[in-house]
Amino acid sequence: MGAKTALLAYADGDVASALRKAGEPAAEGTAALLARVFPGRAAEPTPADVLGDSTYPPEHLTYAASFPGVDLVCDRRLMFDRPSELPAHLLEAAAGRRVILHAMHSVSDWLAFAVWESGRLVRSLSLSPDGGIAENIGAPFPFEAPYWAGDRSVASEPEWDEEPYPLPFHPLELGDEALRALFGFLLEGRPSPGDVDPQEVPLLGFHLTEPDPSRRGRERAALEEAARRMQRRTLRLGPDGEWSEAADG
Repeated sequence: MGAKTALLAYADGDVASALRKAGEPAAEGTAALLARVFPGRAAEPTPADVLGDSTYPPEHLTYAASFPGVDLVCDRRLMFDRPSELPAHLLEAAAGRRVILHAMHSVSDWLAFAVWESGRLVRSLSLSPDGGIAENIGAPFPFEAPYWAGDRSVASEPEWDEEPYPLPFHPLELGDEALRALFGFLLEGRPSPGDVDPQEVPLLGFHLTEPDPSRRGRERAALEEAARRMQRRTLRLGPDGEWSEAADG
């Protein structure tokens, strides 16, 4: 299992139904989406990709798409150990729509997903074998039932003298099931006939930058010059016993 995700969706209804008829992303709608999700950053277009290859982009890239019925954003900055702490502006960007967050990392066997309905958190789960259950809020969804019931436990290998897996199931296995239930597609495993093919869902690529890099450069130069001036200060003790700054030279 090697799947990784950093995926946020705003949906009017069923995500899978919207993705099946997605077509090409709306450029203006996608730009407006990024402005809401990452306010204050400029979006420079980069080559497009597909959902199946973009759920966990490189650190310097963002993939997003605005389709009728659903908006998608893939970006590592959307990975939260405690999804309930999702920044307020990300919930406000939904404007009352359903919000779905899905994040998982195969190196640490970490999974987090959460769903908000009309701005109210209805389910949040975050867990890993090393960190245990970091968050478990709301009633589990039906697709979670066999995992919590012990029907998807991780088999131990007695011949390797392994200790029992510290969780009642493997987070990545539940993560795949959550992807299918919440988004309609899988990254690993055998897809069902009704699953969305993530290789057929196009996303637009972006590099997000500060809106005025030159301003940041000017501010940095001013701070460095101020630091240099402070380093050049010379203090002298006057005849009245008070310290004062001596003139340069």
